Amino acid sequence: MGFLPVTTVLETKDAFAKESLTDSGPQGTDAATLLYIADRDRVQRKLNGVHIQMFAIAGVIGTGLFLGLGQLLTTTGPLGVLLVFMLVGSVAFASLASVTEMATVAPVSGSFIHYAARWVDPALGFTVGWNYFYTCAITLPVEITAAAVLIGYWDHNTNHTAIYVAVFIVAIYAVNLLGPRFFGNTEIVFATLKLMLVAGLIIGGLVINLGGGPDHTRHGFQYWKHPGPLVSSLEPGALGRFLGLLLGIIYAAFSMCGMEIVTLAAAETRNPRKNMVIAMRTIFFRIFFCYVLTGLIVGMLIPSNDPELFKKTGNAGQSPFVLVFNRAGVKVLPHIVNAVVLTSAFSSGNGMLFSASRLLFGLGVQGHAPKFVTVVSRNGVPYVAIILAGLLSFLAFLNVNNDSGKVFNWFLNLSAVGSLLNWLMIGVTYLRFYYGMKAQGIERVGVYGVYRSIFQPYAGMWVVGWSTIFILVSGISVFWNFDGSDFVAAYINLPVYALVYVGWKIYKKTKIIPLSQLDFVTGIPSLEETEETGTIEDKPIGSRRLRQWL
Repeated sequence: MGFLPVTTVLETKDAFAKESLTDSGPQGTDAATLLYIADRDRVQRKLNGVHIQMFAIAGVIGTGLFLGLGQLLTTTGPLGVLLVFMLVGSVAFASLASVTEMATVAPVSGSFIHYAARWVDPALGFTVGWNYFYTCAITLPVEITAAAVLIGYWDHNTNHTAIYVAVFIVAIYAVNLLGPRFFGNTEIVFATLKLMLVAGLIIGGLVINLGGGPDHTRHGFQYWKHPGPLVSSLEPGALGRFLGLLLGIIYAAFSMCGMEIVTLAAAETRNPRKNMVIAMRTIFFRIFFCYVLTGLIVGMLIPSNDPELFKKTGNAGQSPFVLVFNRAGVKVLPHIVNAVVLTSAFSSGNGMLFSASRLLFGLGVQGHAPKFVTVVSRNGVPYVAIILAGLLSFLAFLNVNNDSGKVFNWFLNLSAVGSLLNWLMIGVTYLRFYYGMKAQGIERVGVYGVYRSIFQPYAGMWVVGWSTIFILVSGISVFWNFDGSDFVAAYINLPVYALVYVGWKIYKKTKIIPLSQLDFVTGIPSLEETEETGTIEDKPIGSRRLRQWL
């Protein structure tokens, strides 16, 4: 199903709003359950479609792809890389499709934390919001640390690390405080560099694989035969190969989590309903191009048991592509890769501060954070939320101490499992959204027919099922070589999450909202308020028909 004409949607929406706001309508509920204070939502719509699409691309491609692919190859083998990328990619796509449909209904600050509070339980919105905020905020110092380590590829003096960390913190603050449009323009540049690097690595890899290197050796699929398509981990034989896939799934999930943060920009985007849908629909092709195709090329170029892959340098020397091109005699490539990956880390840090600040702002709009975090400048920049969210970036100075590696591994694990919990709750919230509309007799086409996926509600169920499995096996390796701190890092999020939810529920005496009382109208901007005339289109043609089918 494609877009519907603006006039059609507006007419049906107005009719439904009038009916639902009467005393007898299903929406006649206590406004307190909405937990959305519209007067505080004063950000301005300054991002356009290009900004949103490039922000989405920047969220897909990161250091996990450029540097982490070698570790994934050693864990699963070349076939395993493809399998886990396709599985996790399908969950990422289903998660993004679910949250995008909700975002086209309610493009407001807070995005999915608002949806969890509005369509499930206010206590869940509180829990999801603070969990997502700390997930992004903790990832920020990790990305800054990664950028500083990447500079160490050229400057081997570790005494300079603190200087580089300080420079990155100031730069990231500056990009975000200069406003969403400046932030969006930087993401265009960084995303373009990432795409150019991925395309160059794939083309160059194909050339070498087909005999275009100095030795003119055709590699083909020789490494699929020896050492083999799958790798055994933790245990020998078939069980080990299965466990290797489970471990690989976690690596892939950690790399792909966070794609949905693009919807956080809905309240600051012009024509948000159209632009969010376009960004979401292209995610499938980016996943295939950037992850699946890259994984295929790497699996043909280097064996999974190559000893160089087991060296964790933290910079371009860890990339399997760099290993291949070095052996082919292309000595300048490591410097190019390191430079682009450096911009990737900086871009990720930008995105994390943008996301964390908008989450904190959204919590304030919902009354779940102090009112002062919703203060904005004359240009609509939530500078108070940006300053407060960025304070955790100073944790990056811990990296100056060489003994701090354990702390940052904790940050990485906490961030990753927190992101998986967010996927899970997006799926849960979407199912409530879907069945709430069904229970009230609201057609997803017509009143809110800007976007709907033909895979729903099964896509939402897919997200819930696989996210649960990913979370449960996230620390599976610790049971073969038990370490108390690693176990805590892998699973501490679960009891804390439950404690926050139950505690807020008891304190505020909230209840799970019945499906018949879910509110799909109050405080939601109409299509006329957010979209320009003619931007909602009907009857897609050509390749757009396939994208809209997805």
